[in-house]
Amino acid sequence: MNGVTFFLGVNFVVAVCFSAVFAVVATRSRSRRAALWLAAGFGIASLSALCELLVAYTATAKIWALGAFATVLIGMMLLRVGMGHLYGRRLDKRIAAFFVGASIMLSYVIYDLPRGTPLQAFSYQSPFAIVLLDSAFVVLSFRGRQMIDRFLGVLMLFTGLHFLAKAGLAVWVGAGSGAKDYIHTNYALISQSATAILVVAVGLTLLAALVLEIMADQRSESERDTLSAIANRRGFNRQVQAFLGAASHGQHAVILCDLDHFKRINDTYGHHVGDMVIQSFGQLMNDSAPKRAALGRIGGEEFAIFLPDTDISAAALFAQALRAATMTLPDLPDGLIVTASFGISPVTSAAGLVDSYRQADLALYAAKNAGRNQVRLTALDEAEASDKHVDTRV
Repeated sequence: MNGVTFFLGVNFVVAVCFSAVFAVVATRSRSRRAALWLAAGFGIASLSALCELLVAYTATAKIWALGAFATVLIGMMLLRVGMGHLYGRRLDKRIAAFFVGASIMLSYVIYDLPRGTPLQAFSYQSPFAIVLLDSAFVVLSFRGRQMIDRFLGVLMLFTGLHFLAKAGLAVWVGAGSGAKDYIHTNYALISQSATAILVVAVGLTLLAALVLEIMADQRSESERDTLSAIANRRGFNRQVQAFLGAASHGQHAVILCDLDHFKRINDTYGHHVGDMVIQSFGQLMNDSAPKRAALGRIGGEEFAIFLPDTDISAAALFAQALRAATMTLPDLPDGLIVTASFGISPVTSAAGLVDSYRQADLALYAAKNAGRNQVRLTALDEAEASDKHVDTRV
């Protein structure tokens, strides 16, 4: 077994393994269709190694040579389809089918041309380069790309250009006098070893992109309260830290909210009604809050809202509107009117966040002690809000 045969075997095993891994990843990823296309692409491309061996060791070299070309190109096209699903730039399947068919026909036409001539070499390698360069464009033009996506785009660009470089190398060092001679040439050794490296690099990078997506989804799920459909305490804290990291100094506000007499609702109407109240109030918060706001359920009937770039008076007006809307929550049993109490504190910096929570909590207890169903600000801000004619009581 020579070096080329070894690398063909390596490429086959690697491609099959990637195909299996992407099929498994598809069961957990929200980009399921993309992962399945990638699995199919690596699976089809793996067959090219077998075709190359059959070219060298069977009497029907032309059929297997065309098979090697077709399986690589089809595999690459399936990867392009998968990347189109992953990065939001779908490929017209009719155009893809026409391109693949025309390229296979071109491979058939140039088969008998002297190998290693510029016409033969570049005609053979150009379809691969075109598909990969188009894939690179898809990734690099994606607006929401992250570091892993940039790396993948550059890697696909390099891989596409590498096929044009292979054509130049074939012209320079020669690729054998015929298809059967290919496996015994130094060109084949260089070509297959480079392909092995790039297959692993592209496969691992695509896999990393999908795994990172799965991890992000799992983190999002772990930071989400399933009953209220807003963030839990951990998710809320992370969102607040992100807002403060982007604008550490400025006027922000935190609102703490507590549903009044929630235990009485559970005891009187049952826990299923209590769950309905939580769901309805969570939906009300989602519908009412500005887009740039952090919403969280931080306890059983306790909620928190962080309003970036919002002064205390505007926060009080928002809380009053939310308080009034709470009394008209829909789809609850007849006679059940839900009320809520609110405490508000300004936030001026990340360092003062803990104290702001404490002040908002004190304001919340002041609201509850004063009879519930009202909005209270911290003691220092009550006077300021009054000066601006903002009513913080019922």
